[in-house]
Amino acid sequence: MWLIFCFLSLKIIIVLGTITPLTLFVLQSNTFPGLFEGQNVITLQRTPSTNEYLKNELSKSTPLREGTVIMAVDQYAGRGQKGTTWQSEPGKNVTCSLLLMPSFLDPKRQFDLTAAISLAIAQWLESLLQLSVKIKWPNDMYVGDRKIGGILIENILKGKVWKSAVIGIGINVNQTEFPPEIQAHTTSVKQILHTDCDLTKLLTDLCQYIERVYTALKRGENNTLLTLYKQHLYRLGELHPFLVDGVRVEGILSGVTETGRLQVDFNGHTVDFDIKEIAFVI
Repeated sequence: MWLIFCFLSLKIIIVLGTITPLTLFVLQSNTFPGLFEGQNVITLQRTPSTNEYLKNELSKSTPLREGTVIMAVDQYAGRGQKGTTWQSEPGKNVTCSLLLMPSFLDPKRQFDLTAAISLAIAQWLESLLQLSVKIKWPNDMYVGDRKIGGILIENILKGKVWKSAVIGIGINVNQTEFPPEIQAHTTSVKQILHTDCDLTKLLTDLCQYIERVYTALKRGENNTLLTLYKQHLYRLGELHPFLVDGVRVEGILSGVTETGRLQVDFNGHTVDFDIKEIAFVI
């Protein structure tokens, strides 16, 4: 059953110039109840990357309030972890970036935000799909052994203060065909539910889940959220192959540290890894 959402205002802004080379944007700004006392959603018809667009606006001191979402109909050069690209069919998926200003968090605990946002997306997908959703460390969403989405968080610090965080989110929704090299390990909401979904409604619901965990972070519930994140880890407690310095090894994924390092048990000896030091063999 779909929830009915109330839209407070709707305005269309046509940009006559180009914001990025060879790109004409149609901006649609929606303000509706929810995230941070009223969420502002700006929809771009076409953009290379919503994260890059949002960071560029911040660099120009554009007055954007916390909770602003940049949504792309066609994001043709989205990025993932380790410099990977996010391939998305225009108009079929949730491809957006969310602006947060977590100055209340210690920059040394940046992974707290990653864990919280990843948990929110996993819980939202579980509610939508009525299936178990796992988080492949650090922040990819998996249903079974198929990827359905992921996030890319880019933090902006000013001295010792966490000024802002740009949360890039990509979720496969209505797309059913993917490039051959990833088709076997990729899925979407439509492939699971066998029906098209309204992207605007999904985004609204997703932001509500993010608001809950972000509010919990503000209340200091970091450890609780980290515990829930660990419980959602893909392959937790299982013997699994990994690549370490290009060498295939097998170990049991046992958890993550407070700073987000992956913990793997090798015959009773636990080793912590950074994202550049280890890779899953899927």
